[in-house]
Amino acid sequence: MALLEIEHVTQYFGGLQALADFNLSLEARDLVAVIGPNGAGKTTVFNVVTGVYRPKEGSIAIDGRHVVGLAPNRITSLGIARTFQNVRLFKDLSVLDNVRIASYGQVGYGPIAALFQAGRCKQEENTIVEKSMELLSLFHLDACADERARNLPYGLQRRLEIARALATRPRILLLDEPAAGMNPGEVGQLVDLIGWVQKAFGVAILLIEHQMQLVMNLCQRIIVLDFGKTIAEGRPDEIRSNKRVLEAYLGEDQVT
Repeated sequence: MALLEIEHVTQYFGGLQALADFNLSLEARDLVAVIGPNGAGKTTVFNVVTGVYRPKEGSIAIDGRHVVGLAPNRITSLGIARTFQNVRLFKDLSVLDNVRIASYGQVGYGPIAALFQAGRCKQEENTIVEKSMELLSLFHLDACADERARNLPYGLQRRLEIARALATRPRILLLDEPAAGMNPGEVGQLVDLIGWVQKAFGVAILLIEHQMQLVMNLCQRIIVLDFGKTIAEGRPDEIRSNKRVLEAYLGEDQVT
């Protein structure tokens, strides 16, 4: 059974077909990219998977459980997390608090215990802080734990956003253009970071990306969309030489 199974998903916005009969199967520890021109339907894939949109047709299952129609928080609880094309941190909160907030979906106490600061509540809060600091340390962000998130350099904000997503303990991580706004040196570091995250946390990763250096050097499989339709799927070497992909998106200069 696939960890994530998307079958025949179609999505419209008014008269515009954003996705047409889209299919994807993601196994544990897979690292797959969805690429294509702007407006091809890539982010729509993420939005239907995470419950932001309900597809007009098709089915989506996480570990065999159908999720179409579930609220985004319910889908998150099944083990899926995402980042966004534009960094969406709580920028006026500290680096530590950004990660702590993501951990509260795992707590076992309710509002009454929290109100009266019961012993169980205090113990779990201490555990959250400890685990959050461990996560920040893994991402080399522990030294700036008390810094406001907005004060971090852009590359570190991206790193924090991935750390925050992992605080929800996902089995599937969706990364929406993680290299957006990065220079070539930062992209190289990001390739190493994502590869390490996949191995260290044992997650399956589905990413959207325009940066071909990252996609071709990192991903096991690539799906290419154009006007909501899948025009190619395969290994990086297969996508590089696919004439239809070259015509629709990559161009000769993108794959050398």
